[in-house]
Amino acid sequence: MKKETFFLKIVLFLMGLPVLALAIFVLPEIAEFFAELNPTLDFLQYPFLLGLYAAAAVFYGALFQTFKLLTYIDKNEAFSDLSVNALKKIRNCGIIIGGLFVIFMPLIYLMAEMDDAPGMILIGMVIIFGCMVIAVFAAVLQKLLKTAIHIKSENDLTV
Repeated sequence: MKKETFFLKIVLFLMGLPVLALAIFVLPEIAEFFAELNPTLDFLQYPFLLGLYAAAAVFYGALFQTFKLLTYIDKNEAFSDLSVNALKKIRNCGIIIGGLFVIFMPLIYLMAEMDDAPGMILIGMVIIFGCMVIAVFAAVLQKLLKTAIHIKSENDLTV
């Protein structure tokens, strides 16, 4: 099992690199572009940028919790309360990221409307949908894991 979890840990690291590159190079340009397109709303440039950075930070929190979950699997502690807590935090991260994008969707709409780029709205909707799918999946796994832990503890008591 260690080979598979090691591979998944590498994948987690590779998932974090593009988000880091976006946060450093692209997000400031997007916020500047928003301010240029909507001079009357240029005061929203920095809150918009701050919200996008907050979403990136929460994304890294979810990646860290996923890394911890893989570590628990390596240590044969997959059926523990630690794993349930990690899944709960991953679920919360998905909800927070989706919520942040829902809040900033009107700004994304304004930017897409001014630039005549409907793909921006689609990208925002895909991010929201993806975050909600991850949150629901983590919640289902959390309930399933709780049930498995409960059954395991009952079996340990009967033996």
